[in-house]
Amino acid sequence: NAVLSEISGFKLARGMLCAMRRRALPKMEDLCGNARRIAVLENVVNPTNVGAIFRSAAALGIDAVLLTGGCSDPLYRRAARVSMGTVFQVPWTILETKDWPEHTMEQLRKMRYHTVAMALKEDSLRPDDEKLHNVEKLAIILGTEGEGLAADTIADCDDTVCIPMAHGVDSLNVAAASAVAFWELCK
Repeated sequence: NAVLSEISGFKLARGMLCAMRRRALPKMEDLCGNARRIAVLENVVNPTNVGAIFRSAAALGIDAVLLTGGCSDPLYRRAARVSMGTVFQVPWTILETKDWPEHTMEQLRKMRYHTVAMALKEDSLRPDDEKLHNVEKLAIILGTEGEGLAADTIADCDDTVCIPMAHGVDSLNVAAASAVAFWELCK
């Protein structure tokens, strides 16, 4: 038990340890080529949020998830657990840091994606806007906890989408916002 605790970093080991070889991550173009709805996560650092977003993505019709290099690893123990294993169902990849956002946004446009930034802006569309439902291919871009998406990322998107709030609440947690957005935009 002492050896397992030392290797795993946890004092309570349940007698099991696993070592795996990671497969090479697919290229963005391969994941997105035939996808209708994708999610892009920009610097979502909390593994619980990453796991919850994957769970919503699987349940609500997202075809692939792209993560920037600043995101928590979907295979991190907590992320995989919160996702209920959906990190092994939904296709995903990690974008090269040098490619985000300029090169990635350019590639998404070439693949005919309409890009929407989930952000708190007054001139935003609502998630139920008909314009968004008539788009063949949609990339839903979500940002880090607290700060949200970078201003440059928002400016580079085709539209901004904001979920209307009631009772003076200013925003939702990124995982909760992803569920609302995926539900509405994947219909």
